[in-house]
Amino acid sequence: MKNIVLIGMPGSGKTTVGALLAKKLNMKFVDMDECIESAENKCIIEMFEISEEYFRNAETECAKVLSRESSTVIAAGGGIIKREKNINYLRKNSVIVFLNRPPEIIMEDIDINTRPLLKEGKDRIFALYHERLHLYKKYCDIEIVNDKTLDDAVNKIMDFKITCL
Repeated sequence: MKNIVLIGMPGSGKTTVGALLAKKLNMKFVDMDECIESAENKCIIEMFEISEEYFRNAETECAKVLSRESSTVIAAGGGIIKREKNINYLRKNSVIVFLNRPPEIIMEDIDINTRPLLKEGKDRIFALYHERLHLYKKYCDIEIVNDKTLDDAVNKIMDFKITCL
């Protein structure tokens, strides 16, 4: 069975929705950020302190490894779309779902202390959203608007999965 890869902004719900989706579908769940931290033996903040390039290289390696999985829900990092080869790796055996959560809603509950790209403040969310939106839309197989409940987002993905896989 194919993987389901969730892409979207930091704070869009990829990890939470992904874990719930995996449980409902009886699939394995992987959070890419945790995978990267484990492989590098560093937290994401430490990797960004070295350089964003360092982190992005680790992210690409993780995408390559996860592309070999099957029956897995993968919560990708928000910047996975910054390198087309990351998507190419993941697309080999996955359906790519863009979890589109409006930035106004993200700002209501995101913790910027754990998000290196948001250290300048929550307003950075709008800039990132406008910078990345076209890439999320370009690389996804389906777009789900996550502006209601978690169950709503999960059910929309499940409806798509049943008809398309």
